[in-house]
Amino acid sequence: MNVLYKSTRSDMEPITASKAILTGLSSDGGLFVPTEVPSLPCSLKEMSEMSYQELAYQIMSQFLSDYTEEELRGCIERAYDVKFDDPAIAPLREADGVYYLELFHGATIAFKDMALSILPHLMTTAAKKNNLENEIVILTATSGDTGKAAMAGFADVPGTSIIVFYPKDGVSKVQEKQMVTQRGENTAVVAIKGNFDDAQNRVKAMFNDQELAKELADKGYQFSSANSINIGRLVPQIVYYVYAYATLLKNGKIAEGDEINITVPTGNFGNILAAYYARQMGLPVKTLVCASNENKVLYDFFASGNYNKNRPFILTSSPSMDILISSNLERLIYHLCGNDPVKNKEFMTALVSGGEYTITEEMREGLKCFVGGFATEEENFAGIKALYEKSGYVIDTHTGIANVVCRRFMDDNKDCTPMVVASTASPFKFSRAVMGAIAPDLQEEDDFKLIDELTKASGVKEPNAITDIRTAPVRHNMVVDKDDMKAAVKEILGL
Repeated sequence: MNVLYKSTRSDMEPITASKAILTGLSSDGGLFVPTEVPSLPCSLKEMSEMSYQELAYQIMSQFLSDYTEEELRGCIERAYDVKFDDPAIAPLREADGVYYLELFHGATIAFKDMALSILPHLMTTAAKKNNLENEIVILTATSGDTGKAAMAGFADVPGTSIIVFYPKDGVSKVQEKQMVTQRGENTAVVAIKGNFDDAQNRVKAMFNDQELAKELADKGYQFSSANSINIGRLVPQIVYYVYAYATLLKNGKIAEGDEINITVPTGNFGNILAAYYARQMGLPVKTLVCASNENKVLYDFFASGNYNKNRPFILTSSPSMDILISSNLERLIYHLCGNDPVKNKEFMTALVSGGEYTITEEMREGLKCFVGGFATEEENFAGIKALYEKSGYVIDTHTGIANVVCRRFMDDNKDCTPMVVASTASPFKFSRAVMGAIAPDLQEEDDFKLIDELTKASGVKEPNAITDIRTAPVRHNMVVDKDDMKAAVKEILGL
């Protein structure tokens, strides 16, 4: 099958996967989606006998059909190697009746590594395939994890530069330290006075700025994206949901064809959209549980069909989910419209102009495999503590949201279907919040001393990513107003 990609906002001529990866965002402001979703390429039993790398090839080759086998296997081999501290790449841990899919064993101890370890290789391969001579400038906004994972992937990769924007007071201390100490002559990190949505909106505006694009081209540059809006981020994420099922099958926890449920802590909607695509491919998934924190815009959407960003923005202990505009939801809306770009654009225009849209009852029928849930800060902390006391297993605050929501779903629906939770970050990345949950009486001002206490409590060795930043010097200290982001990009690139 030759899968091509088209925009969610116009009837543009479909393009190849490699061109979609290079471009990142369509020139009409839309996101690239596959012209069709392929089926699983072999039986679930066969997949259960594969390594992560082999399974990655089987799934990704269905979507990235203009990459040769040699090209794609080379990208996978370079991505999923000793950078990951577990040979399984994405191990599955059972704790108190739930299976936690650990997606944080890469270089920056967050799930973004699963896709961003391969994206630079997919992109540089795509540049060669398409005879691109311009230097690729990766421009991205981060709510905490994408930025560091993207920089780690692209650092000193020939023919690329990367500029990351993050909300100054909207990430954890460890997340910030990871970013501002990033090595690489082609990396730049900029803190903004604003929130993640401010950063994301202005990054999107720069992608759609034709005058800026001309200035870039005149200097031999062109933008691309490492955010989850890039299809090269989304496709690799499909793999680990299939791998989770294959692992359960291999370990005798389910029989071939049995259904599972999946809960994903969700902000920008890319991670759970990957699970949706896995289901569309034929993975036996009964329910996709979308877990939100107190910024529960997605919970309200699934409950009512109305998406409304006009609400207070709340800073929580799960900052990567502190988002009011879930960009990847556009891809799902497009599919719910019957792949109609005109209807989809109407919804997206309404979101920009009035901050909300409401889908039709017919479209809501397509959401039946989704269930929304949310957890408060208090519920999150109580759930982390309860799981630790029952099993000794420690989870981070994002996984904690999913933990509360999935257990409530299971109890309320008396649902005994095996539940897989996407565990999106190491607890070491959010040590202050995690230790505040499991040892609230511990008063310690130094984050790294808290990490020492977390090591003792969890019985897990401190990740290399933490050890590395203990003494790393700060290399990036630019802070700008949210409205000065474009000027910052021009300054960094010497335009």
